Amino acid sequence: MISLTSDIRTPWHGLPAGPKLLALCLWTLALTWVQVVPVALGACAAVAVLYLPGGVAFVRQGLRLLKPLWVFAVLVGGWHVVTGEIAQGAVILLRLAAAIAAANLVTLTTRLDTMLAVVERALAVLRVPPLFRKRLALAVALVIRFTPVLAQKGSQLVLAWRARSARRPGWHLMVPFALTALDDAERVADAIRARGGA
Repeated sequence: MISLTSDIRTPWHGLPAGPKLLALCLWTLALTWVQVVPVALGACAAVAVLYLPGGVAFVRQGLRLLKPLWVFAVLVGGWHVVTGEIAQGAVILLRLAAAIAAANLVTLTTRLDTMLAVVERALAVLRVPPLFRKRLALAVALVIRFTPVLAQKGSQLVLAWRARSARRPGWHLMVPFALTALDDAERVADAIRARGGA
């Protein structure tokens, strides 16, 4: 399984995974209370500042990981423009960007096996049975690994659509995207079964 940890070293790479994951949870929870555009902009700026110690290349890496957000920006932004609630739509999109950028920062600066070990320890504290702990850890690993993969395949579908049609891509891509995700899930399930299952 390929880790998403960045090769560009930052001060955040040396921090333990547990505190970073806890801080991410608290940050995401705090974002749910943000209701005005200036505060939401400030939250995005705060996350952006955290990327700066890694240099320009690290910032670009973080920006590339935010590219899949354009789909949500079109859907959510378009809906709120139609309903006349532009400020509310802006807050939602800014909160989403701040949360995902923070999650990407943790993912880029934390080894996958270290994160999974933290998840397993947390589940042990909750007295979750050992076999179930391993299954949950595997599920977390698969989500972390395949989210950017699916985002990349979604981008490829958009490019393929634009190469064949002058119209903008929309809901027509939902079916091929869903089939692609199901095909990947089936292949991964077969691979896991071939290695003894989970």
